Amino acid sequence: MPNSNAKLHSNHRGGREASRRELVSRSLQSAQHCLENQDFGTAYAHYLLVLNLAPELKTTVKETFQFTLFKWAEELDSVARVQDLFNCYEQALELYPNDEVICNSMGEHLFRMGFRDEAAGYFHKAVKLNPDFADAKENFYRVANWLVERWHFIMLNDGRRNLTYLRAIEQAVHSGSKSVLDIGTGTGILSMFAKKAGASFVYACELSKTMYELARDVVAANNMEREIKLLHLKSLDLEIPKHIPERVSLVVTETVDAGLFGEGIVESLIHAWEHLLLQPKPKNQDISAGDYGRVIPASATIFGMAVECKEIRRHHRVGMQEVAGVCLSNSVQFFSPTYAAAGSEDTVEPYTTEKLSRIPGGYRALTEPSQVMTVDFNDLQELKSLAARKPWKLSLPVTEGGILDAVVVWFVLQLDDEHSLSTSPSEETCWEQAVYPVQGLRDYSVKTGDTVIMEVCCQDCYLKIQKISSLPSECGMDFSDRDDTLSLGNEAELCNALAGLQTSTKQDGNTPVCVLESTEIALLNDIAYHECFKAAMSKVLLALNPSKDLHSMDVDGPGSGINLQEHQNKSSLGVDTDALYILDVSEGFSILPIIAGKLGPVRAYSSVEKEQHQAALHAIAEANHFPKETLEFWLSHLEEESVVLQRPKSDKLWSIIILDVIETSGLIQQEVMEKAAISRCLLHSGGKIFPQYVLVFGMLVESESLLLESAVQGTEPTLGFNIAPFINQFKVPVRVYLDLSTLPCVPLSKPAELLRLDLMNPLLNSPSREVKIQICKSGRVTAIPFWYHIHLDEDHSLNTSDECSHWKQAAVVLDEPIPVQVGDELVLDVQHHKSNISITVKR
Repeated sequence: MPNSNAKLHSNHRGGREASRRELVSRSLQSAQHCLENQDFGTAYAHYLLVLNLAPELKTTVKETFQFTLFKWAEELDSVARVQDLFNCYEQALELYPNDEVICNSMGEHLFRMGFRDEAAGYFHKAVKLNPDFADAKENFYRVANWLVERWHFIMLNDGRRNLTYLRAIEQAVHSGSKSVLDIGTGTGILSMFAKKAGASFVYACELSKTMYELARDVVAANNMEREIKLLHLKSLDLEIPKHIPERVSLVVTETVDAGLFGEGIVESLIHAWEHLLLQPKPKNQDISAGDYGRVIPASATIFGMAVECKEIRRHHRVGMQEVAGVCLSNSVQFFSPTYAAAGSEDTVEPYTTEKLSRIPGGYRALTEPSQVMTVDFNDLQELKSLAARKPWKLSLPVTEGGILDAVVVWFVLQLDDEHSLSTSPSEETCWEQAVYPVQGLRDYSVKTGDTVIMEVCCQDCYLKIQKISSLPSECGMDFSDRDDTLSLGNEAELCNALAGLQTSTKQDGNTPVCVLESTEIALLNDIAYHECFKAAMSKVLLALNPSKDLHSMDVDGPGSGINLQEHQNKSSLGVDTDALYILDVSEGFSILPIIAGKLGPVRAYSSVEKEQHQAALHAIAEANHFPKETLEFWLSHLEEESVVLQRPKSDKLWSIIILDVIETSGLIQQEVMEKAAISRCLLHSGGKIFPQYVLVFGMLVESESLLLESAVQGTEPTLGFNIAPFINQFKVPVRVYLDLSTLPCVPLSKPAELLRLDLMNPLLNSPSREVKIQICKSGRVTAIPFWYHIHLDEDHSLNTSDECSHWKQAAVVLDEPIPVQVGDELVLDVQHHKSNISITVKR
């Protein structure tokens, strides 16, 4: 009988196995059928069943499963079924936990939805699984810039800054402050300083998940994980005794930005004094440091001066009355976001930042540096009064005439009575300065004896300097009796003088106001860019319509009234036989469609999205006497905005398509070659893509600055603490937004052509190329800066490294410097993938 029972069990197992195989086979067939019908959701469900029933098929169906997952995820994303989308990816990662493609795709969805920390984790995992996976590497590099800002590297490499903080913390701890809270710990370096100095209890809080996990690894690597309690919390959420057993005697922090208050130091210290710190030391009482609370830094003094700076000016004021034949005067008032922030109740950063010592073209001080304000971080009442304090007036006597472009601000951080750090532009510092551009004046010129006046306040955790203007010396203001550098003067006298003076432009209710990003204003000021496009477009349009005299069609040219009126009459009757179609899909604000519209009977389409930008373009078009039909907004014609590149009409093709190829950061735009491939199919015979091709140029340099800005250089700058291996996981090989004209570097080779990207003739493209470079100066190759020659055609090109270009440059920074001698030859392996250019060096 035992043999009979075994046979029954065997038959039962065999039957189950046959049923399983049958179900798997049917599910595979159903999945394939669903894919053919583009029913990706049902196909995905069938594949889940197959893989759970037959894990041995994982390798066989992997690629088809990935394709199905990605297609189904796109559908879920398009209808905002976010939770279902993430559930699908979690199921997929349970089946393929070490699949770099699925990890990368999950990260892309997370990043698009704003979950940057989580996205970084998936990108990082994908890169670890496959270091050669180009998509994941590029995604990780992009998100790394968000998660671990580049100033972390610069500050950690600033040995003087680190040593000054260490000395101040040591002195505080040795004097009796044994319990320490580090607010905004970052990598944990200040906490480790406190522990090294002998603090008994050290607590550290960090809001960023990425930085918290990084600090945890750093603290463990330095054998302090049991001595420093790390908390993944905002300091405002810390509670006693829930997170910290009792009040501490010392708070250390460096939650300051270039404008001092922008990272919320005032709010966090008010909360700390009220809930986390011991009471401050009573005046005139000699008690132990461990019995009262104190803060490092103890105080700060803010300074400011007015400057002339062409680079700041061209990024914040449109200086042209006319651009490539298009009149801008009085049609629109353009401002940068800092001007909008000055009068806004929204929490908007009211300044930009610049390292003035490296700003292209330099700067010129128009006033002496003057004290703006002081703040005592150990005085709770003073901190509370900052936000409630009414705006006050500040006046700076002009000591040298020039053009008033900005007020520049920096500060001295007094850590204690003996130790301080300055962010002055004249100091060798890792800090940038806060820049308040001057906008909205009728006249920006000042002369010696004039006074620059402004209003200062602390609002929304920011230092705001607004209503900047100048007061001529003829107004009779006397500053000779001032007893300090501030000298607000007699307030009544100041008000009387101002009453008779109108320095600000009154905004005409009929004149549109348009707020542009600083890079968009720099583009408007780029004369060569617009003239080059005008000439290249004229050439194409003349070739396509040789019977028309394009010059006579310019609205400002002779005979323009007849031609334009004729074209306008035809358009109003629906006659559109002569019109050539031009599409501008470059990003941001662009007047190229209006320039095109001045060249003859064209239908120019702009892809700007913001209503304010569209209103500004309409106003400019009207000011230039355009027929309404000449300029249209392309996105309003699309049924599906995600498919921007398509025919203008079912029976029409484009004459010119303008693509945005280079980002202002110095990188190549993502998917530009894919866009070019689609665009080529939408051009009629003789039509062109602008630009037609791009040449990438580069050279070898030695630059210590680029090394310090890209990675922490060992343990020396961090005073022996092991931080570099952990934060350097987030280093990126390409530095962007560089100005080669002021970059501290030594060229070791001549510029060389590295790569060609041809948008009109793909047969001329190669994703990789080897380039031989001759060394012309001995040194250490640390980086390869690169820039572009953008060829609209063979006769018209733009160089992104030109002084007046609105583009910045980029550089590949080598992991290890390469020593070279004059006459050596290096081979560069140059590769282009999406927007990423990678360069490896061979001898």
